[in-house]
Amino acid sequence: MDVSRSAPPLRPPEHRVDPRALRWWTLRAVLIVAAVLAVETAALTVLGSGWLVAALVVTVPVGAGYVVVMPRWRYRVHRWESDDYAVYTLSGWLSLEWRVAPISRIQTIDTEHSPLQRLFGLASVTVTTASSAGPVRIEGLDAHEAAALVRELTEITQHEQDDAT
Repeated sequence: MDVSRSAPPLRPPEHRVDPRALRWWTLRAVLIVAAVLAVETAALTVLGSGWLVAALVVTVPVGAGYVVVMPRWRYRVHRWESDDYAVYTLSGWLSLEWRVAPISRIQTIDTEHSPLQRLFGLASVTVTTASSAGPVRIEGLDAHEAAALVRELTEITQHEQDDAT
């Protein structure tokens, strides 16, 4: 990378994820809460213990709150951006994580289309770097936008002179 170029100032990423991500995260939350309730109900049926009733009584309102709050909060927080210098992400809902992956450190760029993501026309892009903090992940992108981002990042990294280590 040419060190004579000056990098843009650090700021929160510009782009929101696709609005359909809200429905995707909500469905995932419903499935998680339903699975927990099913296990607790099965255990209550088999074991018939009073503490399992208490667990169900706690799980229902906590699970409902999770289904209602988490997807909306994530949608308000999640942002991403890429330029000639780096890929930027802001993600989370309880714990927020702001990640910057310099273009010169990118080793691989992957796209994921889980069955639920395909249902909503979404995809996730994972940018793997030499960082010990792990990959930078952008969830909830429109599938076509994700493909365009992967193409753009691939082209930018091809022009990079460093070896991404």
